Amino acid sequence: MVTYSYKALTAEGVETKGVISAPDEYSAVAQIRQKCPIITSLTPIEKEKKQFDSLLNMEIGSPRIKTRALALMCSQFAITLKSGMPIGHALEMIAGQTEDKKLKKILETASEDVLGGSTLTSSFEKYPDAFPITFIETIKAGEVSGTLENSFQRMHKYYETSATNSEKIRGALTYPIFVVIIAVIVLIVIMVKVVPTLAQVFSSLGGELPLMTRIMIKTAEFFSKTWLAMLIILIALIVVWKVFVKTEKGMILEANLALTLPVIGKINVLNGASQFANTMSTMIGSGLTLNNAVSVTAKVMDNYLLQKDIEGMIGRIEEGKQLGECIKGCEYFPNTLKDMCAVGEETGELDKTLDVIGEYFANETERRVQQAITMLEPTLLVIMAIFAGFLVISIYLPMFTMYNLF
Repeated sequence: MVTYSYKALTAEGVETKGVISAPDEYSAVAQIRQKCPIITSLTPIEKEKKQFDSLLNMEIGSPRIKTRALALMCSQFAITLKSGMPIGHALEMIAGQTEDKKLKKILETASEDVLGGSTLTSSFEKYPDAFPITFIETIKAGEVSGTLENSFQRMHKYYETSATNSEKIRGALTYPIFVVIIAVIVLIVIMVKVVPTLAQVFSSLGGELPLMTRIMIKTAEFFSKTWLAMLIILIALIVVWKVFVKTEKGMILEANLALTLPVIGKINVLNGASQFANTMSTMIGSGLTLNNAVSVTAKVMDNYLLQKDIEGMIGRIEEGKQLGECIKGCEYFPNTLKDMCAVGEETGELDKTLDVIGEYFANETERRVQQAITMLEPTLLVIMAIFAGFLVISIYLPMFTMYNLF
């Protein structure tokens, strides 16, 4: 059993606090929701002790199953269930085929549980750190409604799309990041090694050096004397920032910057809209009620402010209001998303509408990223050219005026 501290809102909107013991996070959430429909915070009190006790059998890497592996597994489940294979045997077969060691162990254990009479949901709920909440809730809805095959088909598309979009963005950012890293390394080597050597040569020749050369030498001397202190300050600032963004104010500031910074802000807004639409489409299409779909979607959002905006919709939906009306209160979501939610509800095809708009925003996100990189690459080249030009002139100028030094 794990002890959790929680904060929640009652049906009347009154904030309450408390402590509860449960086998896992999902059980704790279920117990709290019997009294309070909206949970704002849930923290395991024994988390530090649990982490210490698990050091002896700790595995390297994150316990979370990779998105691509989840997509493949969902595809395999959809195919095997469509063929009529029992779930327990399907788990055995998929476990034998998977290359992910963590997922393989989980599937083997789940197979034993299911063959022993457990449900698929209860088997996977034992691993809240390995699977995202979207996965667990979708399976639960699929088992209740008897549409498990359809649930796995939808999850395959959802995770495949998510993995593909992430890979595209990472791939697009690889080159500019590589250029920046190389430029920083070259700058450090020049300032710490090359320039001091040239300074000694120029000093031995005597005479007054040109202004540009003196600026370059003084800058190099400054870096040579203070690089360690600057490194310590940089590390300290990073640590302070990491600690600060764990607080409520820090999370709000970080999320606000992510949504309002030039260029980057627009990309994050589009990505958040895509994440919301795709998750909601998958949840609703798998049989979750609108209220539960919104609750699950809020938990998987990357941006804290978007998460809070979506959580604020839950109470209004419970009052009987429609999604299209509730989402209008979300400050950062594009109007296109808000309008399409209303259209989807009016036509009775909300999941299909969200699926289409989710794909649209995913494509827009990719286009904006490519556009930003197209602008960034020449900017980096110009900055590097200016620096290189300054460096070359600073080095060669004394040589051109060498006769003044003798």
